[in-house]
Parts: sequence; structure tokens; C-alpha cells
Amino acid sequence: MGEQVKTLRGMTWNHDRGLKPMLATAAWFEQQNPGVRISWEARSLQEFADFPVDELAKRYDLIVLDHPHMGTAARDGCLVPLNKHIHPSTRAALQQESVGKSYQSYLFDNELWALPIDAAAQVAAYRSDLLERLQYPVPRTWDDVVALARVRPGTVCVPLMPTDALMAFFTLCANSGEEPFSASPRIVVTNKTGLAALKMLRQLASYSIPESLSWNPVQMWEWMASTDITAYCPLGFGYSSYARSGYRPNILTFTNIPAGHDGLPSGSILGGTGLGISSMSQQIDLAIEYAVWVSQAACQSTIYFSGGGQPANRVAWTSDFVNGESNEFFRGTIRTLDHAYLRPNWTGFIDFQNAAFGCMKLFLSNQADSDATLSALNHLAANYRSSFLENQGDIVQQA
Repeated sequence: MGEQVKTLRGMTWNHDRGLKPMLATAAWFEQQNPGVRISWEARSLQEFADFPVDELAKRYDLIVLDHPHMGTAARDGCLVPLNKHIHPSTRAALQQESVGKSYQSYLFDNELWALPIDAAAQVAAYRSDLLERLQYPVPRTWDDVVALARVRPGTVCVPLMPTDALMAFFTLCANSGEEPFSASPRIVVTNKTGLAALKMLRQLASYSIPESLSWNPVQMWEWMASTDITAYCPLGFGYSSYARSGYRPNILTFTNIPAGHDGLPSGSILGGTGLGISSMSQQIDLAIEYAVWVSQAACQSTIYFSGGGQPANRVAWTSDFVNGESNEFFRGTIRTLDHAYLRPNWTGFIDFQNAAFGCMKLFLSNQADSDATLSALNHLAANYRSSFLENQGDIVQQA
């Protein structure tokens, strides 16, 4: 009888950047470990954002997910607290090599619930050939963005489906100097900051092509890479795929978002993904071994990137090879990542986001004005945060 094959099932998200690197790393890991088989499946971007992690954990050993799910995952006990299984020196190295707050984003209640494998934030992108044709430099400030947008409709465009509109709103608030939920945990932002951000958001929408109100970043990058209408996008989650030669008809150049109140490309919403392990897995040790390897510099800067991935490890982000193959995507945007805004991950934050998407849809379809929209967002924040505090039995200290 031969040695029994150990199998791992993984679930990621359905884009070349999400699935292909996991297939590449699985193939290499299997070669090094002949008695192991790793299969990967993918779910849509919408399911990636919405599907309950505890349900995925019943069916998969390995789960690629984003950090706002950490509070809920911790509450449900569906993921393995990795800090109890990974050597402190290994964790320290991963944290030190993390781009921005990627590592920190997977901490909740002093436990580490996933390892960062993919780092992203809202960044800017442009077509250098189109800007040269227009004789405009790459915008560095929001005034520059508006000046370029006035050249003709569609020159500047932003993906503003409700999910991304909310993220853009968060970014604009943080970029102006007030990070969401920093003034009080029970409101999103104060009136002055929130109304100014909504005004800019509506202005950007007015210059964008109408279709972009239903677009996510992938659709925006596809549009920019395959047509000659939009020259610049100031806010969209970066996808290094579109900076690689031969991926689409035209190469996009990604750069930092416009400077904020501090003169830095600060406040961009941190995205990206982490690799979590189901607490119901029958192969926890093997799954952790694979996850640690995938998140380390040696894999991230070679197999993971070459397989189509967008690493989370700083060694990869500063690599000459990686940047040479991606039109300097990583070095061109790393300041934005390092100054990015980390959303809360308290239990229920995902439910708040899902409800807030509806507010943004009403706002951008002109069914609600700025005051009503900000009031609705702050009301939702108060409700969901209060519910969380009550459920947790937290003691709220009075000032």
C-alpha cells in the first residue's frame, strides 16, 4: 500500500490575480511534497465580499479573504488563530516585510487570523500615450485632477459602483485629514469632512462616463487598456495584471493617488487578501505549512508573482525583477500602500458596509443629497457599532 495522499481544498476569488497564483503555488508545493494534492476553486468578486466565511470554512481548508471579515471570523471561531501555530520569528519576519498595514489588517483581539498574500489599495492609473497626446502631466493634486477632467468628458474616469463609491468616499475623507471612524466610533466622519468628500465624489462622477457608475476597478482597467478615451483614473484598487506587457492591448501605468492634506498620497483604502485556515480542516498543520511558504518573500517574489499574483511582501514590491515585469507597478504605488487607511474590522462592520452601499447608490443616482447621505451613513454606523458593543458586553467608558 502506498502512502495516503493528503488533500487540501482552497477557495479564492475569480480573477487572474486571485486564482492563477494559487494554482501556480499549489503545483510547485505538490512537486516538493509528492504525497500532497491542493485544489483551488474561485468565487465571484461579489461573493468574495459577501459570502459568509463560516460557510466556506465548512467546505475548504484554505480560504482567501479580505481583512474586514476578521472580526466576524474570530467571533464564529471558523479560522485557525495562526499566532498559536507559527513560530514567533517567522511571524516577526512576515510583519517586518509586510507592505503597509497588510499584516496588521489580519489581527483581531491580539490573534492573527490570516497571512497577507496580496496587497492592494486604491491607486491612480494612466495611459502615458494619451496624456502625452493631450500634453498634460500626470496629476499630483486634486486640483490637477479636476483640470484634466475638464479637457473633455471621460478623460478622467472613476469606477463608482456602490462598493467602490463607498471605498472612494472613505479614501477622500482620510486623504483630507480625517480617517473614517476616528472622530467617534459611532459616526463615519464629521460633517465638514464628509460633505467635502461627497462633493468631490459627485464632481468626479460628473466628469466620468455614465457607464462607470456601475463599474468596479477591473472594468475600469479593462476599459482604459482597450480603448483610447480615458487617460487617467485617480482612484481604483490597483491590479498589476494591467501593467504587464501583453496582458491587454495597452499597458497601464499605475502611480500614487493625488497628494492629501499632508502632501503625501495618504488615506487610500487598504485592500488586498489574506490566506486563512479553516478550524474544521483535517490537515491544519499541512495547510499552515503551505500558507506560510506562499506568504514568504522567496515565493512572493518568484512563483507567486510569475503566476499572475500581486504580492503582499515588501521584498517582492521592491524587486527589480518584479517591477521590470510590471511597468514599475509596485515601486510606483508603494508610498500609497505605506500611507493607506486601515478600515475597522469589528464584528458587524461587513454588515455596515453592505448597508452603506445602498446610501452611495442613492447619492450617485441623485436620489439623495449630500446632507441626507452623510446623515444616513452616520446613522448606520451608530446602529451597527452599538449593536456590536452590546453583543460583546463591552464597557464604554464615559469621557
